[in-house]
Amino acid sequence: MRHFFSVKEIKKLIDVFSGFKYNVFHWHLTDDQGWRIEIKKYPKLTSVGAWRDSTVNNHYATQPRTYTKEHYGGFYTQAEIKEVVQYAQERFITIVPEIEMPGHSRAALAAYPNLSCTGKSMNVPGLWGVFDDIFCTKDTTFEFIYNVLDEVIDLFPSTYIHIGGDEAPKMRWKQCAECQHNIQVNGLKDEHELQSWFIRKIDAYLTLKGKKLIGW
Repeated sequence: MRHFFSVKEIKKLIDVFSGFKYNVFHWHLTDDQGWRIEIKKYPKLTSVGAWRDSTVNNHYATQPRTYTKEHYGGFYTQAEIKEVVQYAQERFITIVPEIEMPGHSRAALAAYPNLSCTGKSMNVPGLWGVFDDIFCTKDTTFEFIYNVLDEVIDLFPSTYIHIGGDEAPKMRWKQCAECQHNIQVNGLKDEHELQSWFIRKIDAYLTLKGKKLIGW
């Protein structure tokens, strides 16, 4: 999520949900502009990925663009996540977490650039929009995602895990030898089918863990 809200603010939102008798809270916890959930196996997700050095002012298409140059961000510890989940449960609200993939992953790639197709160092962007750098389809990426999901599953009793899935440009995949190899060996037509293959792998893993995948 692009902006960070304190636990107090999240609880206030849950109170509003309860007042309107909503029973599901979709908690968007990762995006290009910030990674907001502690993953103990990957500490750089929060030490690096939860922070950016600038934030665009107004709409991203405003010209000329101007930025607020300040260190901005934050994240929820696993203890805080458990606290919020319990708070919601006491109000009969289920929290469905969202961990974005394969796109909207710049914050994760800033922390662990080896998960990208290029392996190049990149920052956590302070600009909104859609970015070309997304998770690569190599084995190490899936190992990372499975490990992240294991910790997320332990924190959220929800049947559903949201994985985003939208706005994933294919430019890097088209230029990536490993992604092209996956297309060939799996008999896929193109990069769009490669994304379907990617999502099916995540779906199979979540199913194995007793969860159901949803996305955009």
